Amino acid sequence: MKSQKGDPLSAGYAVMPSTESLSQLFGEHHRRVLTAAYRITGSMADAEDVTQAVFLRLASAERLMEDRPMDNVGTYLYRAGMNGALDLLRTRKRAGLEPLDGAAEIASTAQGSSPETEAASRQLGETLRAAISELPPRAAEMFTLRYLEDLSNREIAALMGTSQAVVAVTLHHARSKLKKRLTEKDRKINETR
Repeated sequence: MKSQKGDPLSAGYAVMPSTESLSQLFGEHHRRVLTAAYRITGSMADAEDVTQAVFLRLASAERLMEDRPMDNVGTYLYRAGMNGALDLLRTRKRAGLEPLDGAAEIASTAQGSSPETEAASRQLGETLRAAISELPPRAAEMFTLRYLEDLSNREIAALMGTSQAVVAVTLHHARSKLKKRLTEKDRKINETR
């Protein structure tokens, strides 16, 4: 089913976008993809890179998939952004690299917060992101949708094409793994003190 000109999402389907409709899709979905990637990476620069990669992939796929309709382009883009951010975290973990984006933000802009509190908060965020990147991809995506994007189990099940029971069990296992990993990390920190 081909979409009508100027209506890339007619009848719930979309043919891979033309340059005009790609621009429209970017305008409609850029912020959501960027926000999802930022919540996972914790870095705006990384989130922008992931978002750019998602839309470049969509643009390059245009010629390959010209006649194949895609269900819900917005969902595709959102999930692609989340997966791209999770892949970035996994790649960094394997390479042992840490982003230096936060180095310039040594001075606090928050009122009433101490440098120690901010450092502890940053460290907890980095530890949590690293622990999430160790989860299986599907579990990491569900965890992110539930606890960072505040979606319900029902919404996650619909988005990922599975049942609410699978989502609940996967989230339970993910929380258990994260709790174990964070407890181990805490124990290691306390041993070095």
